[in-house]
Amino acid sequence: MFLGEFSCLAAFYLLQCRATGQSDSGVDPQQPFNPLLFLPPALCDMTGTSIMYVALNMTSASSFQMLRGAVIIFTGLFSVAFLGRRLAPSQWLGILATIAGLVVVGLADLLSKHDSQHKLSEVITGDLLIIMAQVIVAIQMVLEEKFVYKHNVHPLRAVGTEGLFGFVILSLLLVPMYFIPAGSFSGNPRGTLEDALDAFCQVGRQPLIALALLGNISSIAFFNFAGISVTKELSATTRMVLDSLRTVVIWALSLALGWEDFHPLQILGFFILLMGTALYNGLHRPLLACLSRCWRPAQDSERERLLGGSRTPINEAS
Repeated sequence: MFLGEFSCLAAFYLLQCRATGQSDSGVDPQQPFNPLLFLPPALCDMTGTSIMYVALNMTSASSFQMLRGAVIIFTGLFSVAFLGRRLAPSQWLGILATIAGLVVVGLADLLSKHDSQHKLSEVITGDLLIIMAQVIVAIQMVLEEKFVYKHNVHPLRAVGTEGLFGFVILSLLLVPMYFIPAGSFSGNPRGTLEDALDAFCQVGRQPLIALALLGNISSIAFFNFAGISVTKELSATTRMVLDSLRTVVIWALSLALGWEDFHPLQILGFFILLMGTALYNGLHRPLLACLSRCWRPAQDSERERLLGGSRTPINEAS
């Protein structure tokens, strides 16, 4: 993941070299800033993603994506606390709707059938870990918004700097993880937390794994660049709203491939979450404006008809 983000830094410097000497440059002049400013967002990204991937092993992919919608709650609250943003009543209503949607999705997990791979206790633990990780991800979003606005950092440079920190830190952590025993939680033959040598052997013997890793690196590089570009041009919450649209694709794919069973409560929970994100992002305003424009001509024509019928002179009526 961080290797994909780190590749954005190389792309930034390639664009900067290409733009040198050209008057119409696609790269704006960069203000000097300390790269260490992006170390806290990188640490948040690393911690939150690690917790979510652990939780993904305990619950279904669709519930994983839906519960990630909780990040809007924490992003909104942290934006008020640290960015001085004031939330409209509709945004508070959207937060309450999101909380209700999370409760419904949690109930769907509790009432659904659990196999030997996902026991009820594991599903509950996984759902709680996902929600806890959203607090860390919301901190990352708010920090990125604050630093990108303040220093006018190019999105490619911001993503690449975070990727550099994350890649170096995780590469160093692979050394102690190679020796830390993990018992039944481990997924490698040595029973340790991580086995990088075994992973490289698997990549060398299975070209399909290498292809999947290259695709993952490319998609993450593009996704993070697009995400932080939205953060710079709009807001951190808008980025989270767009991120939530992936839920539909993942849920539909999981059902189509038979990876999980259909539960009606998930539909209700998803629509409540969608309504909450729409209210928070102000998507209800264009709809209300359209309805008011459609209602006004009908009301005006009715008024003209009534007024037109009552304009008969009194002496003629008599």
